[in-house]
Amino acid sequence: GGWLLLQNCHLGLEFLNELMDTITTKESMSEDFRTWITTEAHPEFPINLLQSSIKFTNEPPQGVKAGLKRTYSAITQDLLGVSKMPQWKPLLYAVAFLHTTVQERRKFGPLGWNIPYEFNQADFAASVQFVQNHLNAVGSRHGVDWSCVRYMLGEVQYGGRVTDDLDKALLNTYARVWFGEHMFSEKFCFYKGYVIPKGNTVEDYLQYIEELPVIDTPEVFGLHPNADITYQTNLANETFSTIVSIQPKDSSTRGGETREAVVLHLADEMLEKLPPDYNPHEVKARLQKMGAFQPINIFLRQEVDRMQLVISRVRTTLTDLKLAIDGTIIMSEELQDALDNIYDARIPKLWFRISWESTTLGFWFTELLERNQQFNSWLQDGRPNQFWMTGFFNPQGFLTAMRQETTRMNLAKGWELDSVVLCSEVTKMMKEDVVGPPPADIGGVYIHGLFLEGAGWDRRNSKLVESAPKVLFTSLPVVHVYA
Repeated sequence: GGWLLLQNCHLGLEFLNELMDTITTKESMSEDFRTWITTEAHPEFPINLLQSSIKFTNEPPQGVKAGLKRTYSAITQDLLGVSKMPQWKPLLYAVAFLHTTVQERRKFGPLGWNIPYEFNQADFAASVQFVQNHLNAVGSRHGVDWSCVRYMLGEVQYGGRVTDDLDKALLNTYARVWFGEHMFSEKFCFYKGYVIPKGNTVEDYLQYIEELPVIDTPEVFGLHPNADITYQTNLANETFSTIVSIQPKDSSTRGGETREAVVLHLADEMLEKLPPDYNPHEVKARLQKMGAFQPINIFLRQEVDRMQLVISRVRTTLTDLKLAIDGTIIMSEELQDALDNIYDARIPKLWFRISWESTTLGFWFTELLERNQQFNSWLQDGRPNQFWMTGFFNPQGFLTAMRQETTRMNLAKGWELDSVVLCSEVTKMMKEDVVGPPPADIGGVYIHGLFLEGAGWDRRNSKLVESAPKVLFTSLPVVHVYA
């Protein structure tokens, strides 16, 4: 009749099958018996155990108001009155605000933290304990040692989890800006409208928290307002993706057509537009004509090989999928995935593994044709005046080849590859304005297809500016990259 608690079961998945057998084969069991299992999400968690369980998830609350409310609901009146020093209650609230902020920034993905850290209640409890001990140690005569408090919060309590240098700098900035003698002044606020309330009871604080906005602007956490566009877009995409993935996968009809008929029609369309395979002998001959051992041409050869791999994989998948729909061959797991994804306008896993990211299958296929067009023109007409750099599989390799090329041009001047660095200059030309290669004395390449995220570009004065509200991406003019 007792309760059994098994913790961190993602570390012992083999035992869970044994547990399931024990529970299901037991002939008599007390009505009062319960098994609690704690685990992180894991793809190999036994599905039958998961389905027969009642699930309980503990997610961090969304927003400053919900986060502070949860934190202060767990704070007792005894804890609030544990220290007689006037700094105690404001410091407790500031640590709670910091705790909510570090958790809330996670939802913004790489804009919030470069690495998503699992900040939890234990970090808050340890920080509060430290602040309490510190105040008891220094006493009212000496006052708070702020460098110590900032170091402990930014480098130890929360900073102990942080491994990225820029994330560490961010945490230390919060500690520096929010923790100091200035936090007790009337003018202090975390952000406009978010201040440290005054109160003697937990209810006073909860009452103030209740008046905070339900939805916070990203600026509360030190982010640009446009960060919210990224978050909302990702959230919407994730929601739609989940809805699509749990749709029935049987041969349901859409306007009288079955899923298979729709996919068959799309497969025919794509096969019709798919570029022909590259002829290896022809590629080799053209490269030799241009100079097969020039670094930039070696790079082209590698890109063409990868493009050929994608074209072959797409052709094979679509051809096999048509045969499987007709019943000529068996529908494998990979072909079933291709059928489901093509029907939902998403990229099949088989293709995605060897290609590039894209929002929909339509954009991905258009990009395939455009990338292939760039390589074809390069082979047929010789080196282009400008390059669509984001259309390469390995843009870094392209820049390295350009550095090697420039180094060889300047060997007489004693240039060495290790000492040659990349420089870039944003020109005033758009891609339509480019009529020739960069000046021979400087060398380098013209590239286009780059975007700025969260910033704008002033073409007249050639400088970065704040992006317009609600504008996430700004297209850059042609960039001259040289070494």
